[in-house]
Formats: sequence, structure tokens, C-alpha cells
Amino acid sequence: MFEDADHQLDATGLLCPEPVMMLHNKVRDMQVGQTLHVLATDPSTERDIPKFCMFLGHELLDQHADSQLFEYLIKKC
Repeated sequence: MFEDADHQLDATGLLCPEPVMMLHNKVRDMQVGQTLHVLATDPSTERDIPKFCMFLGHELLDQHADSQLFEYLIKKC
């Protein structure tokens, strides 16, 4: 869905807090303005990833949930 993102993070099969920990590490290595496509299967990411973005000042450009797959597009600010 977000194939044109600068970076990809596959956190499928991982449970809280691992997806957000991986997200934090990945965003740290990105340049400001770059985008990250995150795939996850843990429903808690619907709460955790928007809070992560708000707390650290990154922009959640889009999110999509389809059955058991959660996708996020994040821009590093």
C-alpha cells in the first residue's frame, strides 16, 4: 500500500513492545523528511504508533488496518 516509502519495517509476528522498539531504532537512523512504511500484526500498534509519533514529533501520514495486518506511513520530522 505504501510502496513508495523511503524505508520499510516489517514487525509482523512481534508483540508489544517490540514493534515500537524497532520503530524507534529505525526512525533514529533515518533523515528528516524521509518516510517509513511499517507492517505489524499486533493490534496494540493502533494505539502505540500514533502515540509514538505524537510524543516524538513525527508525522503519521496514513494508517490502514485490514483484517490482521496493520500498516502505517510515518514521516520523520
